[in-house]
This record gives sequence, C-alpha cells and structure tokens, in this order.
Amino acid sequence: MQTIPYVVPEELSQVIEACPSCVFAESLEQLCDLAVEHTDAAGWHTVSYDVPGKGVIEEAKVCKVTNGYAANYLDPYMRRRDPNCMVIGDEKPTNKTKFKNRFGETFDSLRQDTFEWLKTQDLIVLPFAAGHLGHGLHAVAVVPRNAAFFAVGLAMLQGMITADQMPEDFNPQAVVYVAPPFRHTYFEGRQVVVHNRTDGLHELFSYNLYPGPSAKKGVYGMLLAAGEREDWLTAHCSTVQIVTPYDNKTVIMHEGASGGGKSEMIEAVHRERDGSLLIGRNVVNDERRHVILPRTCELRPITDDMALCHPTIQRGDGRLQLMDAEDAWFLRVNHIEHYGTDPDLERVTIEPPTPLLFLNIKAVPGGTSLIWQHIEDEPGVPCPNPRVIVPREIVPNIINGSVNVDIRSFGVRCPPCTRENPTYGIMGMCHILPPSLAWLWRLVAPRGHGNPSIVNTEGMASEGVGSYWPFATGRRVDQANLMLDQIVRTPSVRYVLLPNQHVGAWEVGFMPQWIVREYLARRGSAPFSPGMLDEARCSLLGYTLHKLMVEGQTIGSWFLRVEAQPEVGEEAYDKGAEILREFFNKELSKFSGDEDLDPLGQKIIDCFLDGGTVTDYNKLIKSEPIVDQNA
Repeated sequence: MQTIPYVVPEELSQVIEACPSCVFAESLEQLCDLAVEHTDAAGWHTVSYDVPGKGVIEEAKVCKVTNGYAANYLDPYMRRRDPNCMVIGDEKPTNKTKFKNRFGETFDSLRQDTFEWLKTQDLIVLPFAAGHLGHGLHAVAVVPRNAAFFAVGLAMLQGMITADQMPEDFNPQAVVYVAPPFRHTYFEGRQVVVHNRTDGLHELFSYNLYPGPSAKKGVYGMLLAAGEREDWLTAHCSTVQIVTPYDNKTVIMHEGASGGGKSEMIEAVHRERDGSLLIGRNVVNDERRHVILPRTCELRPITDDMALCHPTIQRGDGRLQLMDAEDAWFLRVNHIEHYGTDPDLERVTIEPPTPLLFLNIKAVPGGTSLIWQHIEDEPGVPCPNPRVIVPREIVPNIINGSVNVDIRSFGVRCPPCTRENPTYGIMGMCHILPPSLAWLWRLVAPRGHGNPSIVNTEGMASEGVGSYWPFATGRRVDQANLMLDQIVRTPSVRYVLLPNQHVGAWEVGFMPQWIVREYLARRGSAPFSPGMLDEARCSLLGYTLHKLMVEGQTIGSWFLRVEAQPEVGEEAYDKGAEILREFFNKELSKFSGDEDLDPLGQKIIDCFLDGGTVTDYNKLIKSEPIVDQNA
C-alpha cells in the first residue's frame, strides 16, 4: 500500500491504493523529466492508449528542446478548445448543459468507470493552488504518468505546491481527474470536460489532453464556482501598470470577450518603419493617418487573462484590488509569423531562464522551438492556435502581489461602418461610461467582428456575462449580481469603452487602446472639466472626448465621433445604434424579470428599456463624478 503524504478525498485515496504506481510530484523539474521518460531513438515520447475496440491511439508526441519541452497533438481537432466541451455532472443550480440532458443518463456510471480505469494506470498526483496559495483553493490533479506533459502545463499555469511549500492544513477542495481514452469510447472523439460540484469538493473530469478546457479554463470554472459560494469574482482581464515619462503611475484593467484586446493591452504599441504610429486606414479611399509619439509609457504587466478579486486583498478605499490568478501565461502566438514581430517575447522564449512548454509549434528533439514556426493542420494550413506557456516570473517588468485598479476598460471588436453598409462599428476611439452602463456592457459582453478565436462570428454574438460565462458552472444571474456588487463597492474606479479593428470607416487594429492608454496614463483618473466630454449620440456609448491630445499630437475629431466621418454620417450612425440596441435588448432579456436579480440591476435594465439618457444612467450608481464643475 502506498503512503499518501497529504489529505486527499476518499475516492482518490482508493484510486491511489489500487493503481500500479503513483508519483506524488514534488517539483516541476521532476514532472519535466517524466514528460520525456520513455523516448524513442529519435528523442520522441509518444502518449498513446490502448482503446477497447479501436486499438492503440496516439494522442501526442513530446520532446525536449533547448528552451523547454514541446508537445504536439496528432489530431488537429485536439489543438484548440472545443467551445461546447463543458457539461455539468451534478444537480446543483446551473444555466449550463447538464450531462444527463446531453448524453441521456446521469454522470454516476461514467464517474465510477473513470475511477476504475485510473486504478489500472501508473499515475501522477500533483498538488496545486487554484488561484493563489492563500487566496483560492487547495487542489490536486490526477494524471496518467505517460501524459506527464499535461501535468507540466497545469503545474506551470496554476502554481504547483512544491514539497517545501506544502501547508500543514492542506485539504483539497478541488480535484482534476484526467482520463483521455474515454474521448474515444464514450464521446465519439469529442472533447468533454465534466464539472461535478459536490458539497465541499469540486471535481473536474477531463476526457482529453488539451489543457485549455481543463488545466486553464476548467480551473477558472472552479474559481468562479468558489466565488459564487463566497461572494467574490475572478475577472477575465489583463492588467497593466502604466508609468509615464513623468513617473506617474496608472493601473488599467482591460476586460472583454475573446479578441477584445486583453493581450494587446499589455503589449508595446506597434510602430511603422519610420517610428510613427498608424492611427488608421480609411477603407473607402485608402487614406492613412499617422501620429508621432516619440516616447511612450513604460508597461508593467500584472495579469494576462485571469485576475483574482478575493475579499482578503480588498482595502475598502473605493478602488478594486486584484492579483494574478495564475503562475504562468498561456500565450497564443498565431500572430507571430516571422522573426522580429515581437522581439521581447521572442527573446524570452528563445533563451528562457527556465523551461517553457510549447504546444502546436514545430519541434525537433534537441533543437530550439521558435514561436513563429507553427505546425500545420494540413499541408499549407497552419494551426490557428499555437501556444507557449511562459512563467510570469520571467516576464519583463512583471508586478507581483495585489494592485489598486484606477481604470477599467472594456474592449469591443468592431466592423467597418459606412453609409452604404451601416453596422454597429460606430464607437469612437474612446468612450467614458457611467458605472451603470459599464455593468450593462459586461452583461452583454459582445464578441464582435472578425474574432480569431471563434469560428462563427456572423453579426454580433455574446460571450456571456463577464465575458467569462463560457467557463462558469452556475447561474448567470448570480454572476450578474456579483459584478454589480463589485462595481457599487468601488466608486473611485473609472470606466472606458475601447473599440478595436475599426472606428467607423477607418481600419485601426488595436491602435485606439494603445493611444488611449497613453492619454489616460498621462491624465490619470481625475474628473473631467466641463467641456471636455460630450454625450454620445447613442446613449449606450456614454460620453465621447471632445478632444484627444497626447504629447502635443491631436487626434482628428472624426476618430472620436464617428457620425462626423463623411463616409458615415448621422443616418448610418443611427442605423448602427439601432443594431446595438437590438443586441442589448436580446441579451438583457436573459436577466430582466429574474426574481433573483438585484433590484438595482433591474432598475438599470429598465433604464435601457425606457430609452434612458447618459444623464439617467449617471444617477443610478453613486460614484466619484465623471465631470466636476470645479475641475
């Protein structure tokens, strides 16, 4: 009988006692060695399983490279997260698809079959902290030993609890079970992740080896479920401290659906060959507008995707405090197609001080994996989801610990809008939102135009409440209430809306958020003086800046007020505004009238339904004034 060095749930204890062998992981180095434990003559470790009725199926090949470890999936379908992979195995309240509804039976039988299969395998048991040690959940993962690369990824992302860090009171509140063969025997080759929420324990069963739905977003779901029980949030955002040339510091928390610019908010601004910034290209006449900004602010990244807003780090000073919920960043590098695209990231990934994990990137045993060399799904078609896991400790200028948020921004991908083709692409370069409107935007969380992460994006579609709804396990109304309570409790925070890809008839990429980032850092979160803001023609967009100037460079007014663009005009703008209103009406109907919705939330939705003005929205949540008559 194997000695278990810490407390584990009873059913896991039975699995460990019955399995042929079990490694209780104590360090990342140990896991890395196991990831390439059995290599062939060429240096490849093959992850395969003997599947009843199908024979041996190879899932992935892993090798050691000079800059870490590389794992590549043989089935192109396994190289990205299936958006329909999550189901709920329990009977607790949820708006998500239940296992019994999708598969016609309860999860109990498959759950037991999973335990029985794990009892036949050599296993790795990995203790980790979901969220942050001391501000999250104690958890363990149970992984087949031959799939140790998966354990490496999870340990890097979530923060493995090493032997010298193990708290005396360690008692797992969450368990991840990994059992890949059931993808073939039960789920017809599809990715499926089952959340099973029991009293005191959140079980996650991962029936595939791509870490996105389980080691990444599955653990996110565990944190969201814990927050539902304990009244706190894990936000879906990037966060950066911006230091101006005058040493002023501003923290921006950037939220939004996938493709909303979270990763770009912590990137340096992209310059033309002559050093200028291309504000945009007019899609009608091909005119280009540039601005000269000799010196930009210093960026100190804090979070890349998940931010823990735990009650123990809140200070009650009117601002929101957050910290990174992860130990490493799961970076997609599909936009890096050749050397020199992102010198900082290239430098970190080519010669890292600690090993990295590369997924869907070309590799040769003993060689160096390069983030611009993506594997192909088929000849001539590169995989759209190449990834690298980078420990945050090696990210340049990283800030550890918790920070105060000054400004919360929300990113929206916008299509071009013209007289001939009116769309919802009517957002100016920057909109200032009252807190009540900021909450509405987070309820509807539009994915928007040309999203590289989602296959079907025709028209406007919602990512769901908070933009993290795809990973949540409970009820949307509970998340809506938590977000509203968070906004009410932080009256000193400013809210802005930032479009990307297009501003009216101008193709702009992510330049609006980069320019506005420079502007907001220089002016801080102080109230605006009278005359600096105008109410937007569409009240859902709050206020527009009357003028935007950075380092003496003035941005044209047509980038701030789209209706002023001759290619758009007021009629096309108003048609776009109607598209926005119809989208909001559709999405808010999921919350309106719910008896469990906070009454203040219903009041805000009613303001929208009644055609409320910006002034009306301003009155609904008490906060520091956006415009101060004495400023």
